[in-house]
Amino acid sequence: MAVSYKKLWKLLIDKDMKKKDLRAATGMSSASMAKLAKNENVTTDVLVRICNALGCDLSDIMELVPNTPDEDKSNEQKGCHK
Repeated sequence: MAVSYKKLWKLLIDKDMKKKDLRAATGMSSASMAKLAKNENVTTDVLVRICNALGCDLSDIMELVPNTPDEDKSNEQKGCHK
């Protein structure tokens, strides 16, 4: 399974916020924002700060999605199991 932050980006649009507004409201680093943009893992602390700033729950900003076939193949080559 992989993480998707599409819900976060949609919520920002609904709240008429830009990524820089979210960064200012949460105090998160540009590195954390870059990870979110790439659907990479970030710390729970960052996710909680986002939820506090937006007044929402984790399920409102992220979801787990199935891996793509390319990710599955890459994980198999690395010796990872499903």
